[in-house]
Amino acid sequence: MAKQWMIALGLLVLAGGGVFAWNSLAPETAADNQRQRPASKVNVVSPALDRVTDSVSAVGNLKARDQVALTTEVSGRVVAMNLNAGSKVAEGALLLRLDDRQARADLQVAQATLADARRQLERARRLRSNNSISQSQVDALSTGVNVAEAQLASAQTRVDNHRIEAPFAGVVGLNDISMGAYLGSGTEVATLDATSQMELSFAIPEKFLGQIRLGQRVQGHTPAFPEDRFEGELVELGTRINELSRTLPVRAMIDNADGKLRPGQYMAAELTLRQREALIIPEQAVMIRGDETYVFVALDGVAKRVSVQLGSRSPGIVEVASGLTLEDRVVVTGQDRLSSGDRIQVVEDTAAIPDNRFVDTRES
Repeated sequence: MAKQWMIALGLLVLAGGGVFAWNSLAPETAADNQRQRPASKVNVVSPALDRVTDSVSAVGNLKARDQVALTTEVSGRVVAMNLNAGSKVAEGALLLRLDDRQARADLQVAQATLADARRQLERARRLRSNNSISQSQVDALSTGVNVAEAQLASAQTRVDNHRIEAPFAGVVGLNDISMGAYLGSGTEVATLDATSQMELSFAIPEKFLGQIRLGQRVQGHTPAFPEDRFEGELVELGTRINELSRTLPVRAMIDNADGKLRPGQYMAAELTLRQREALIIPEQAVMIRGDETYVFVALDGVAKRVSVQLGSRSPGIVEVASGLTLEDRVVVTGQDRLSSGDRIQVVEDTAAIPDNRFVDTRES
């Protein structure tokens, strides 16, 4: 029995010695492996100072600055028309005229009646100066002149109602009117839209209320013309916040000199709130793990992990609100394979840094 205990005790001593020896040698082995691991090749850039834009995006619908449905006010047969769909017309241009011969005849009668009434009044006033006629007769003739003037104005209005003129410069819409067609009163003949500038209605989240003001720049884009950007400015602010969406309705005027945009069209808008100078880096340098956003910087041939706080973004570029300085050298390639403390070798590769704002000229 005592012999067995001695054997067991010997085995325990040997096992303990082996564990102690492994623990003593492991750090040295790890350090040797770290020293033997080749340095990772990376590209670095220096942060740059540039103007960044704070903006808010929204979507809305376009409508013409001025738009109207052209309708007839009287009945009649079409005797003249200028309703070519898609054509531009000037303010006051004749678009359609109905047969107005009877109305013009009535106008001539009213003109003759007024002329006769004025002659009678003038003769009565001369007679009154000689006391050859009473004042009441003069007053009655004066009233007759007023009535004749009103009848003339009414007759002129009936003539004018046979004409449809453009109330503003714009583009004529589709119509189904033909020469010689008989139209009833109230018939819609076409639409007219002023499209040189388009009105874009959209909504801004309530949290931006303190940053918006009239005249701010608006840039719009639409799937119909993906390569184009349409410029405009904010022209109207709503007076009430929508209680359900917590947004403020606003309107912008979008330039449309080439006539590409049409009323009713969908448009995405980007409202510029302000522009300022800030520190920027390529977006490809940013790493995200959980709730932490970080980059790697090159420091004496070693990668160092640095937490950063980001701000505004634009395609390929991101603002760094805190965490970096202009003197830092930010790793932009190979950082997904790095850990803090890894050895790195900075190499030159301009293809990896397409934006010349970030070219790093310092020696590695």
